[in-house]
Amino acid sequence: MKKASMMAIFITTFFYLCCGCFGYAAFGNAIPGNLLTGFGFYEPFWLIDLANACIILHLVGGYQIFCQPIYSSVDRRSSRRFPDSGFVNNSYKVKLPLLPAFQLNLFRFCFRTAYVISTTGLAVLFPYFNQVLGVLGAVNFWPLAIYFPVEMYFVQQNVGAWTKKWIILRTFSFACFLVTVVGLIGSIEGIIKEKLG
Repeated sequence: MKKASMMAIFITTFFYLCCGCFGYAAFGNAIPGNLLTGFGFYEPFWLIDLANACIILHLVGGYQIFCQPIYSSVDRRSSRRFPDSGFVNNSYKVKLPLLPAFQLNLFRFCFRTAYVISTTGLAVLFPYFNQVLGVLGAVNFWPLAIYFPVEMYFVQQNVGAWTKKWIILRTFSFACFLVTVVGLIGSIEGIIKEKLG
């Protein structure tokens, strides 16, 4: 999970920086929220469809990675609250044609499916989707991707205060916090601008 999280964060950061920096360098403040179709570029249709499929693939994987803290918290709490429940605690070996056998916990399967469906439905209902997504991304980025992992690393590795590693990681965390605040302010400004204009 650690390697998958690291790869997801680095790849996502690289592509977001490329889109953000190159888009702003090329178009300035006139950059649309949707780079694929924001300029009226709809042909060739297969290219737009391929790009959208790649975005969906990226988001499905990233969504699962970033939701792991929520999933594990619900799993832990449910196991403590219902220690004798087979639905919550038992896993079953499942073998599907053309796939290797795997373990399936029915509670995890049901909860995670319901969670993804409900959050997707909620996202569809939001007006100003790009701006709201920016606010949520800004609010979630620093605590989930930076602060908590850094604090867990300090505890696990017994990093002492004011050591070189502690200072570097604290500086990194603070810099990411500033980026999050600026992103949050920009996203809120986008929502206000959309609402008024």
